[in-house]
Amino acid sequence: MLKNFTDLLERVKSIEPRTVSVAVAQDEAVMSAVRDAAKIGFIKPVLVGDGTKIREIGDKIGFTDYELVDCPDEAEAMKTAVELVRNKKADVLMKGIVNTAVYMRGVLNKEYGLRTGNLLSLLAVYELPQYHKLIYCSDSGINVAPDLEQKKVIMRSALNAMKNLGFENPNVAILTANEMVDPKVISTVDAAALVEMVKKGELPPCTAEGPIAFDVAFDKHAAEHKGIDSKIAGEVDLLIFPNIEAGNIMGKSWLQFNGAKWAGIVLGAAAPVILGSRSDTPEIKINSIALACLAAAK
Repeated sequence: MLKNFTDLLERVKSIEPRTVSVAVAQDEAVMSAVRDAAKIGFIKPVLVGDGTKIREIGDKIGFTDYELVDCPDEAEAMKTAVELVRNKKADVLMKGIVNTAVYMRGVLNKEYGLRTGNLLSLLAVYELPQYHKLIYCSDSGINVAPDLEQKKVIMRSALNAMKNLGFENPNVAILTANEMVDPKVISTVDAAALVEMVKKGELPPCTAEGPIAFDVAFDKHAAEHKGIDSKIAGEVDLLIFPNIEAGNIMGKSWLQFNGAKWAGIVLGAAAPVILGSRSDTPEIKINSIALACLAAAK
């Protein structure tokens, strides 16, 4: 069990280093995080972008142990970075100083991208001061209002990634506002259907419960008070959100008021994709790199 991101970083030290292709890498914050990950020893960085700027930044921050692919043109750098992953010369794709829309267009490019036919989804991982282990969540960043089939894909992608992180039978809470199946509340109907899919073997092994409310998922006393016989209450590993609003608001409230830490990667492509934003702290960046490396199956 990974209790926190310190445990995650210890776990990633035990695996073979992953090659990380950084698209348009000439950014000091990005290169600093990549430098630190390389120093720990769990990545082999390939920096794709403006070679002159990359070398200047590298000299400034004391980072020279990387492979450089000199592509001053942003579009060419994006294409080259993605192709490295597509051609299995790299295990993980990471965003540098490139517009998010341009980055995702590169990921999804029909000619050279990382399309697999699967739905893309965000796997977010949080370290909460009030909880005894890391909590995994999906999807809070890509799919606005997923239908049942899309939720199935989102859940499968998350479970497959968690298997690579060492989970054999994670506890999954398919969140809704309450535990009653109500035809007027489609999220409750979908939650019950997903649980049935697990029972039929249509999803990777897990102990799934739903519909289930947030308080029951995290507190066995809440479950007992409501008269709910739950196997996962207080021990949940993965939250499946009903829509992007629920996941986004939940995550931001944890970060704003609970002192939470987080990391996130995009699943569903041919390899883990680190999206990130310029406002991410160095800690978020390095945790996300570690998460992606563990999720990248060998």
